[in-house]
Parts: sequence; C-alpha cells; structure tokens
Amino acid sequence: MQTEYQVASNSQSLPLGAHKVLRNTYMMLGLTMVPTVIGAMIGMSINFAFAASSPILFALGSLAVIYGLFFAVSANRNSSMGVVFLLLLTFIMGMLLGPILQVALNLRNGGQLVGLAAGGTGIIFLTLAGIASTTKRDFSFMGNFLLVGIILLIVASLANLFFQIPAFSLALSGVAVLLFSGFILYDVNRIVRGGETNYVMATLSLYISVYQLFTNLLHLLMAFAGDRE
Repeated sequence: MQTEYQVASNSQSLPLGAHKVLRNTYMMLGLTMVPTVIGAMIGMSINFAFAASSPILFALGSLAVIYGLFFAVSANRNSSMGVVFLLLLTFIMGMLLGPILQVALNLRNGGQLVGLAAGGTGIIFLTLAGIASTTKRDFSFMGNFLLVGIILLIVASLANLFFQIPAFSLALSGVAVLLFSGFILYDVNRIVRGGETNYVMATLSLYISVYQLFTNLLHLLMAFAGDRE
C-alpha cells in the first residue's frame, strides 16, 4: 500500500486533495485487514453446518446484515462512526470467510492455495492501482458497464443458490475476478481525478473489490488445483 501511494505521489498531475484521499484510503484499507483476519480466524472455528443445511436463508441473512452495514457506513461517512461501522463490517466479512477457508484448509495443499489467492489478489491490486493512479486516461466510462455487470452477477449468483450448478459457479467466479479487477481500476482512478473525496467510502469500495477478488480466486484455485487425495 505504501509503495502504491509513493508511486501516486510522484505524479505531478495528481491534485493535492486527491493525494490526501488516496493516502488515507490506502492507510484505512490496510487497517481493515486487521479485523478481517481476526474475523476469519474466528470464522474458521465456527461450525457452519446450519449454513450448509439452509444455504439460501444463510445467504439472504448475510446479505441483509452486510447491506445494513453498508447503509450505516454511508450514513456516517463524515464522522468517526463511519470508521467504526466500516471496521465492524470488515470483521463480519472476515467471519464469513470461515466456510471457504475451512474447505480450502481441508485440502492437502490448502495452505498453498490460500497463499496463492492472497498473493494473486495483492499483485492484481498493486498493478491496477498503479496504472489507475499514474495514467492520464480517464476510466469513468467503465462506470455504467461495471454497474450493469455487478447487478447481473448478483442476480446470477442468487439464481445459482437454487440450481447449484458447479460449472456455472466457476464461471461466475471467473466473471467476478474480471469485474472486481475493473472496479479497482475504476475506483482508484476516480479518487485520483477527484470523483471520490471521502476516504471512508473509497476504502469501502476498494475493500469489497479486494475481498471478492480473494474469495473468487480461491474458489477457482480450489476447483482446478485442489489436492483432495
């Protein structure tokens, strides 16, 4: 994160206000990893059998909690409570990593796959954030495309809760990797160009993209490289 900020700082075209927002966003994004890791460690110790028995209810309940916290963060974006709600959200998101981490770590090479997913997420983020913060190109044209893409992805994911088609699930993960990579490029470029001036909301947007990148990369790695013997 610090390296990316230094790269951005070297761009003379970056407005002074955008420097501050970008710096604070990267610092807050790094901070959100702490409750995420703590939440993930707790989540790995929880028995999610109830989620497996009622996946639709669990998914809908989780979405209700997450979107409720999204609203709380947005409503308090200009106060310290916005940071509190953001950290609470990232803690819960970390706990929700429990099921996929439990499955991954039961594989013989599960630890390696988790490391690869984390490393791949970091490389994608650093690369795209570097491009977005140094290029003179405006990526605002991607906004409508990404919005439509995320709506279609959510609808398709909810539909697959009913059909449970493994191949379709993998296809959705592949689309999600591309889509949230696009969101990183779009969101960082938007901060640089002054389109987002609130670091709490900027952090929330980037956190969701990083989180989704990690989970979907891990899903793909487990499917194609998981050692189940």
